[in-house]
Amino acid sequence: MQGKRFRALSATFALALTGALAVVATAAARMDSQAAPTAAKASLAPSCQRQEIGLMAPITGPNATIGVEQRAWARYAVQGFNTQQRRLNRRVQVILRDGDTQLDPARASTVGQRFASNSNILGIVGPAGSQEVIAVDPIFTRVNLAMISGSATRTTLTNGSVPTFFRTVPNDSVQGPTIGRYLKQRLNAKRVVAIDDQTAYGQPLADGVAANLRAAGVNVSRESVNVETTTDFSSLATRVPADADYVVLAWQTAAKAQTFAQQLRQQGKRAVIFGTDGLFQPGQFRVDDSYISSFAPDIRNITASRSFVTGFTKAFPGINFGTFGPPTFAATRAMINAIQNACRDGQVTRGEVVRQLKRTLIRGNILGGNLSFTPRGDVVGARFYIYQIRDGRYVTVG
Repeated sequence: MQGKRFRALSATFALALTGALAVVATAAARMDSQAAPTAAKASLAPSCQRQEIGLMAPITGPNATIGVEQRAWARYAVQGFNTQQRRLNRRVQVILRDGDTQLDPARASTVGQRFASNSNILGIVGPAGSQEVIAVDPIFTRVNLAMISGSATRTTLTNGSVPTFFRTVPNDSVQGPTIGRYLKQRLNAKRVVAIDDQTAYGQPLADGVAANLRAAGVNVSRESVNVETTTDFSSLATRVPADADYVVLAWQTAAKAQTFAQQLRQQGKRAVIFGTDGLFQPGQFRVDDSYISSFAPDIRNITASRSFVTGFTKAFPGINFGTFGPPTFAATRAMINAIQNACRDGQVTRGEVVRQLKRTLIRGNILGGNLSFTPRGDVVGARFYIYQIRDGRYVTVG
């Protein structure tokens, strides 16, 4: 992309990166005294001039709307940085390598192994799903490779067991109580069914929502379904009591939630759908009057982020976005910032990138406020938001 497309971003990037970029030095590959192993050893020394980042997202498959949005925003962050470097006549470039996971742990492991084996890759943006983070953790921990997710919310990912993991969104210890309070206090829910998708994301989240509702005196029943392999949800709809007023879906595949909601109505059930953050996909889940919880605000409503919206729309006119893209932009930006800081002495290692991420402080975060992490990788100060679908539009209501 040419510099005109990202002029609106340059001031914001400068605030976050100027300190680090001013001291970025170029690095030559380390050479060995013998000719034969020279190329091999040089390939093991990542470059501060040509910095590579891996992106792990569901770019194809049933959850492609999530991955396509995340990839576009990650590219937007990279292109904005590279444009700034060219305008400053600096020979520093960031390269983004795509890894399509389809939100599947097995595929994530394959992509993760490929990225881990490529010594030029200094950090990972993603994975998108909590189950994928669990799958790649042993691979990335072994090589001290940092990953920053813009959408993985499982609470235990930041209990210290995944040492190279960071995220730019809050975790489910915040989401469960948020949904519970809203159902009880704002919607006066009496009887709720909480259904998980049998993933490492959905099961603990549905449990958490149910526990919060029960503590508030709400009648809650639990169901579970393998969303990946199920195409007909009529039997599940049958198990929803006729007097249930809300059904909480802790799912990640929006098209399947749309099918379930339609089959629920076909059986005459009037329960309103309340989806967790995985269902925030306006292109695929469009059931009016439903509610959706999300880990991020609609940045169109943040005055300080309007330049990001304008710049992204010009750069990617065919990409409609919701709340999955901007947190991935924030993750990419944090990774770039950490790499620049690690390159202060002209050399960079994966371990130094991890250490620099722990020191992150980016002012003017796209999601509002500043961006920093707790010692275990959680984002500081984030919260969940509630949306309602009205005439096909996702409207912020809480």
